[in-house]
Amino acid sequence: MQFSFWEQNTYFSNIDVLIVGSGIVGLNAALHLKTTQPTLKVIVVERGLLPTGASSKNAGFACFGSPTELLDDLTHHSENEVFGLVERRWKGLQRLRRNLGDVTIDYNRWGGYELFDQSQRELYEQSISQLPYLNKHLQTIVGESDIYRIADEKINTFGFRGISHLIESTAEGQIDTGKMILALTQKVQALGVIILNNLEIQQLHDEGTGITATTDKGILLKARAALVATNGFARQLLPQLQVVPARAQVLITKPIPGLKLKGTFHYDKGYYYFRNIGQRVLFGGGRNLDFKAEETTEMALTDLVQHRLEELLQQVILPDTAFEVEQRWSGIMGMGPAKTTIVQPVSERVSCAVRMGGMGVAIGSLVGEEGAQLILQQL
Repeated sequence: MQFSFWEQNTYFSNIDVLIVGSGIVGLNAALHLKTTQPTLKVIVVERGLLPTGASSKNAGFACFGSPTELLDDLTHHSENEVFGLVERRWKGLQRLRRNLGDVTIDYNRWGGYELFDQSQRELYEQSISQLPYLNKHLQTIVGESDIYRIADEKINTFGFRGISHLIESTAEGQIDTGKMILALTQKVQALGVIILNNLEIQQLHDEGTGITATTDKGILLKARAALVATNGFARQLLPQLQVVPARAQVLITKPIPGLKLKGTFHYDKGYYYFRNIGQRVLFGGGRNLDFKAEETTEMALTDLVQHRLEELLQQVILPDTAFEVEQRWSGIMGMGPAKTTIVQPVSERVSCAVRMGGMGVAIGSLVGEEGAQLILQQL
């Protein structure tokens, strides 16, 4: 591909920082770099027309973990690790709101709910017995008491069938992730960040004094340092990282007159999740039906998951309510053997900020800043 003198000089010369990935982490890294050192030339490269992974494809939950999720985490990690991660998620959410504003991202703190059916009686009883313990720790993080509380009286209000118990999270909210990414994009571009879409970085070469990136268009990019912020796709560039792609399949209904749902909802240990978007229901999850099949970077849908989502809509979430599915899609999350993020140097001039563990909305702003700080140390 040939460029004019002007194009070469404006876009591709004297790059200080190359960021791979234009999702929530990559854009927040660019934002932090330009607000910290405005003279830096920062370029963000994205393989897709829009962010490819999960940033604007997820459900837009502004959450930090349901009771069953946190209790399960406590069986695998120390108390300090679990609540330290909750604190990072909470701080990340506040950073996102501060950076962009609640109106811009359509943030609504309508609360979140965890659903328990009759087969989960033991799980529910274990959960409520631990609510005082969880609330004590959450109060030190959020600054409010009784974040988790029993909300069985709302089961009929929401119109669920076959649900025995609800636990409410009063501090949970929801956002519009399309508006979030657009606002972040506009904010960093206003600061002078260059964003190139439909350009895939295929390899990064650390040359000690800088990096060279090869691309699918035959363009060579040279910069002083690089940050990989591709989350579930991270191993395509950095195969040594412990990041496993996890596909999340989602559907959304057409508007439903008189919809009773308002808030964010977690079901079956968080493997299913749904929310209202106005009068629509967004519903996603089901990767636990076939974990191996969903460990993929392929943006596709499966009959197994889609049929189960519709079945649960009909039987549990919207019983006796007519609905039509308007749209279906999938996104790719980044998981691993631990729920911790990976923010670290991988060589002298290359760092990474990946593995959001399905909590990118919550933690992505913070992780982007942390990745930017690593890059500043390498320059």
